[in-house]
Amino acid sequence: QVQLVESGGGLVQAGGSLRLSCAASGRTFSNYGMGWFRQTPGKERELVAAISRIGRYTYYEDSVKGRFTISRDNAKNMVYLQMSNLKPEDTAAYYCAACVAAAGVVIRRGTAYDLWGQGIQVTVSS
Repeated sequence: QVQLVESGGGLVQAGGSLRLSCAASGRTFSNYGMGWFRQTPGKERELVAAISRIGRYTYYEDSVKGRFTISRDNAKNMVYLQMSNLKPEDTAAYYCAACVAAAGVVIRRGTAYDLWGQGIQVTVSS
């Protein structure tokens, strides 16, 4: 089973950039579709971006298209979320998540993800 640990969050000014990293343990990382979610107090967790098993296919939530890029390195058991042109409304706790997936499939349904990291805070100041 895969375990997930996020890093790279913090405080950044609007217009700035951050790269979140998610380190996955386990030998079967390449069997998992991966996603980045975010959550603010009082709101449901939302899928921000997702990527297929070998990274060929991706999905982005509309508000982050053109600003965020999800990628993965299966040799290093890592998944990344490069965030650029950050806005105050991107402020949230960000979570890395995984679920077993078929090849070439991007998992967009949040309830399908059954492995989660502990979350990391991203704060964008105006």
